[in-house]
Amino acid sequence: MSTSSGISIRIATNADGAAVRALVFGILEEYGLKPAPDEIDKDLFDIEGSYIARGGVFEVLELDGKIVGSVGLYPLSEDTIELRKMYFDPSIRGLGLGKKTLSRMIATAQALGFAKIELETASPLVEAIGLYKSFGFRAVEAAHTPRCDQAFYLDI
Repeated sequence: MSTSSGISIRIATNADGAAVRALVFGILEEYGLKPAPDEIDKDLFDIEGSYIARGGVFEVLELDGKIVGSVGLYPLSEDTIELRKMYFDPSIRGLGLGKKTLSRMIATAQALGFAKIELETASPLVEAIGLYKSFGFRAVEAAHTPRCDQAFYLDI
C-alpha cells in the first residue's frame, strides 16, 4: 500500500527488527523515555512471533527504503487487542499519518473480530494522547507497564 506522500505501508517481518527497534528506541529517547528491550520492548526482537503468529498485525511505514513508522496490534484475549508501538519519525509527523494509521488499525481490529482496543502510553507523548482522545478512546485505571502511566480503551 502506498500513500500520497510517497510512504509505503507493509507488514513487518523479523528482518525489519533492527530498523524498527532503532526507530522506536530513538523516539522514546526523544521524549525522555527509556527503552526496555528485556521488558515492554521484547516484542520487537520477534515481530513475527509476537504479533503475526498470535493473530495480530505489525506494520511498518517506509519512505525511500527507510522505516519511518511502526504500529502493531497485539491480541490480548478473544475480544480485546492492544495497540502497540505506534511511532513516527519526526520527518513524517504533521502529515496526518497518525490519523490514517489509527483509522486503519481500528478497521483492521474490527475485521479481525475484536470488540475492544486497549493501549498504554506515557504522559510525555502528548500528541499521541490527543490523537487517541480525538478518536474516542477513554482513559481507564489499569496496571501499567513500567514506562507507561496512562491507559485507554475503545469499544469498536
